[in-house]
Amino acid sequence: MNETLLPPHPLAADPAASGAPRAARLVGPGRAGMVAIAPPDPGPGEVRVRLEGSGVCASNLGPWAGPEWMVFPTAPGAPGHEGWGRIEAVGEGVQGLAPGQRVAMLGGGHYATHAVLPAAEVVALPPTLDGQPFPGEALGCSMNIFRRSGISTGDSVAIIGIGFLGAILTRLAAEAGAEVIAVSRRDSSLALARQMGAARTVPMQDHHHIVAAVRDLTNARFCDVVIEAVGKQGPLDLAGELVAEGGRLVIAGYHQDGLRQVNMQQWNWRGIDVVNAHERSTEVCLRGMREAVAAVLGGRIELDALLTHSYPLERLAEALDATRDKPEGFVKAVVTCS
Repeated sequence: MNETLLPPHPLAADPAASGAPRAARLVGPGRAGMVAIAPPDPGPGEVRVRLEGSGVCASNLGPWAGPEWMVFPTAPGAPGHEGWGRIEAVGEGVQGLAPGQRVAMLGGGHYATHAVLPAAEVVALPPTLDGQPFPGEALGCSMNIFRRSGISTGDSVAIIGIGFLGAILTRLAAEAGAEVIAVSRRDSSLALARQMGAARTVPMQDHHHIVAAVRDLTNARFCDVVIEAVGKQGPLDLAGELVAEGGRLVIAGYHQDGLRQVNMQQWNWRGIDVVNAHERSTEVCLRGMREAVAAVLGGRIELDALLTHSYPLERLAEALDATRDKPEGFVKAVVTCS
């Protein structure tokens, strides 16, 4: 997309008031700006979507911090990748999709009012979800991680980190008949875990206290499945200590801030399976998104309890800061694009 810089102060000229196509982008460490864009017509096999919004992913926090490898400014709309909206135009050869249809999207550039992408990378949303924010990529990720976890009835499951992802996994695991032990730092997160069906909650404070608590709760057996959903070294270390012999460690956290060390002697001794549960196949991601649509329609996932903070596109910086700082009651932020 072609871009034009907008005036630096949002009150100098308000593009949102006129509905002009625009995008946010990162312009430096901890700084976001707005640019005008000229969305092209979709090519063969493509659709142009007018975005309603996008979820804010914790993976955005690495670029937001401005590490050495980061190049600013980012492309318009980057690094947003959890968008939803309505199809505005379809390219030649597109079948089964039409202007006006509401969809969730894969791809990137979703911190914007418009995006053009392959028609094969959208999932249709039924009219019963009209008005409901729907960060489909993130929801699909949750469904795929749960599938990879192999949780079944009677399993003891520890979930470390109860944010958006951990809360959904708690609900799905409890619904599957597992006994869930939720480990998280904030009281509000532990309360959310109980709301989602956790049988027990343990504050993420002293490492050795947590290990002792889980040992007691499981009669010294520890857990059949442990899901690490934080993406930091400490929770990964903790996760390895909570897996039972012959159990499964599922890495759901996105580890982006450097190399990790693992206690391989412990992992060897316990004979555990280790699953890196991030998917990269487009087809698998789309399957997860479709399953997420069904889960929301069926009441298995209640988005109102999870999408707690909303910001207009022009306040993307505030949304990213909230995702980093987690104010009281925060689970997940969305930005509204139009």
